[in-house]
Amino acid sequence: MSTPTQQQVMDALATVNDPEIKRPITDLGMVDSVQVAEDGSVAVHVLLTVAGCPLKDTINRDVTAAVSAVPGVASVDLSLGVMTPEQRAGLKEILSDGRAQREIPFGQPGSLTKVYAIASGKGGVGKSSVTVNLALSMAAQGLKVGIVDADIYGHSVPAMLGVADTRPTQVDDLIMPVPTPSGVSVISIGMLKPRRDQVVAWRGPMLDRALVQMLADVYWGDLDALLLDLPPGTGDVAISLGQHLPSAEVVVVTTPQEAAAEVAERAGTMASMMHQRVVGVVENMSYLPCPHCPAEDDHRLEVFGSGGGDRVAATLSERFGYDVPVLARIPLDISLREGGDVGKPIVEADPTAPAARELTLVAETLSGRGRGLAGMQLGLTPSNKF
Repeated sequence: MSTPTQQQVMDALATVNDPEIKRPITDLGMVDSVQVAEDGSVAVHVLLTVAGCPLKDTINRDVTAAVSAVPGVASVDLSLGVMTPEQRAGLKEILSDGRAQREIPFGQPGSLTKVYAIASGKGGVGKSSVTVNLALSMAAQGLKVGIVDADIYGHSVPAMLGVADTRPTQVDDLIMPVPTPSGVSVISIGMLKPRRDQVVAWRGPMLDRALVQMLADVYWGDLDALLLDLPPGTGDVAISLGQHLPSAEVVVVTTPQEAAAEVAERAGTMASMMHQRVVGVVENMSYLPCPHCPAEDDHRLEVFGSGGGDRVAATLSERFGYDVPVLARIPLDISLREGGDVGKPIVEADPTAPAARELTLVAETLSGRGRGLAGMQLGLTPSNKF
């Protein structure tokens, strides 16, 4: 068998993506050297972005596998180093594409990423569970999906995805979102705290700064969809989101009871005040399938009452002058709660469960919608010529 060429090895390395950045390591300047001996042994030196890279084992495995598959390669000797500050600065320039610092890519004219803000009037309605399961459902459709856990005080998304103790990698002041096994990337203020148990006690300006950091200082790459788990209510983060991402579309989560529906209407109205479009309502904890009846009887126990989702949808439709549909009525399901507790969301752990099917339907409905021009910045400049 003939000795492989250096170009063949480089071509193989070009198929290896950095697990955090999702781009070929050859494009990122991570391949420092390749040496091919006459006996077919190959020595590769790869530069990690930072010392102690959390996914270096993945890089080691993927590089070794790719090079070993080249015809004629007898052995692979992979060594890992760390980029110099100058090399990291060059990588940052590649990733930022020359954009100005603290520029939010999703707010720029021409952005093709659909941004969905998952909102609620009050806490405890399952908004974070809905966010996580919608994101995983979209990723299962083959979309590139990211989540911003913008619930600054009640950040729970990382735990629901099983990455609560993972810290993001930083390339200078550029932050890599944390990848998950499902392919969804996530960033949360909880990941940026020195300690997991540290309390966030911030007011308006700091909250706005945190939101901008998670949108502008994080390298998201080319996303098809970005979901933001908002804090409940109509406070500072909802206002900041409207200012920075007016083209975001809002999904309002409520439960059936009257008290939850009334405050959910306020959350939807707040989005409209910020010139965002409310695309639908999700009624969570809608009912409990009767545990004593056969499934075909469809006997339901309305533990939290009924009609809340319909009321919110009807009120917002009348108020805005366009149709705001009820996207789903998600039943109470023990496996939905258990999945969130152990980092295995129900759409992956039990995709045939009624709650999982409803959430998947919402994801398919949202991702299948065409993007309208409402709130979109078109990048047009007025002219005085007539």
